[in-house]
Amino acid sequence: MKLQSRNILTILLSGLWINASEFFRNEVLLKSYWVSHYQSLGLTFPSAPINGMMWIAWGFLFAIAIYIISRKFDLIQTTLLGWFTAFVLMWVVTWNLNVLPISILLYAVPLSLLESFVGAYICGKMSPSA
Repeated sequence: MKLQSRNILTILLSGLWINASEFFRNEVLLKSYWVSHYQSLGLTFPSAPINGMMWIAWGFLFAIAIYIISRKFDLIQTTLLGWFTAFVLMWVVTWNLNVLPISILLYAVPLSLLESFVGAYICGKMSPSA
């Protein structure tokens, strides 16, 4: 398989994993936390199809970021750099906007670390850096 095709497939598979993980965590496990928190703020939780499409785009952009980071760093470094860049910064912003239900972090932190680790593992195994 050509290197370019392999790299695209690597990003695609990593992105599919990330999006599946995001869907499971936020739509299956934590949706009620999000909806309740937004209701307590007098808001409606944004769950229109366009919101879902933007999260899918976010997942593939995160896969690209993990792939790029994995070119220079090992598995653990890639996992932690990717996790910090994607999740910790997002949580700081959503907390600052008062739309982060802090209680979800008990679940979100370990599950997002797992998500980042598997995404980094896919990149490292499918398309190892030179």
